[in-house]
Amino acid sequence: MSYLRFLPAHIQEKEINALLKERLRWVNQQKKGFLRYRLPCEFLQKYKAERLDCSGDVVSIGSISECSSSAQAEIRQALKAFMPWRKGPFSIFGVEIDAEWRSERKWNRIKPQLPDLYDKVVADIGCNNGYYMFRMTPHQPRFILGFEPSVQHYYCFKALNTMAGFDNLETDLLGIEHLGLFPETFDIIFLMGVIYHRSSPVDALKDVFSALKPGGSVIIESQAIPGEEPIALFPDRTYAKAPGTYFVPTGSCLKNWILRAGFISADLFFSHPMSSDEQRRTDWMVFESYDDFIDPDNPSLTIEGFPAPYRVFLKAIKK
Repeated sequence: MSYLRFLPAHIQEKEINALLKERLRWVNQQKKGFLRYRLPCEFLQKYKAERLDCSGDVVSIGSISECSSSAQAEIRQALKAFMPWRKGPFSIFGVEIDAEWRSERKWNRIKPQLPDLYDKVVADIGCNNGYYMFRMTPHQPRFILGFEPSVQHYYCFKALNTMAGFDNLETDLLGIEHLGLFPETFDIIFLMGVIYHRSSPVDALKDVFSALKPGGSVIIESQAIPGEEPIALFPDRTYAKAPGTYFVPTGSCLKNWILRAGFISADLFFSHPMSSDEQRRTDWMVFESYDDFIDPDNPSLTIEGFPAPYRVFLKAIKK
């Protein structure tokens, strides 16, 4: 919790500290569901990288020359404990991790619209293993806080960053619902792959708005359906086999949500259909992936018969 020094004095520090203490007690339980990730995290903490490179598509932490072949085998085994790897690619002391998502493609779409991150306080909501946080580091932000309620991703990031040694990155067991504890705190917020999992998306965007400083900006990336009309799909159970999916908007619908939440502008700067070239099974993610979510006889439809997913990218500004 020492990272609170990076944040403005008006945050709800008492409530944040109480919440984080409770979450730490929870995540440090001596139960299999926690130990399966905590033990490999603790094991990897003895390795400290000399070489770091987060400027390219692959986040590189350490090099193969920094450890023996037996140590590399141990590192590989420990990293396997965090499967499935959803975001990447990574190279950890020469261990190449090909994640389910080609996350570098998403980052390369965002880069032309990237706000100035230098000396800024940033939040990455639903940060997963921190791939995008690492990609931000060459831009020299003052501090990045990842909000990630998943035990798996929380410990995976802790392992990676302990090896990397960035002192201006931190992840905590927080969700978008906790943004209210951080009023006017962040210069920039990244909200990627989250909004369609919220049962009240406009309220979630209002929380993002409140957590931004005046003049702050948000980068929003979302699953979407194709079309120009400002409408959203509301699946009865699942969308592309994903439970917990509520409203899946068109790009124009999401833009309207953003403006209704109070932002003065919302620019839809990129959209594309999803494909198995970008989301797929790998040796590091061996479960069902995109091809399993799509109608095998009609790739324009999901397995449930809904329009197959697009991804949309928007940038919005708070007055």
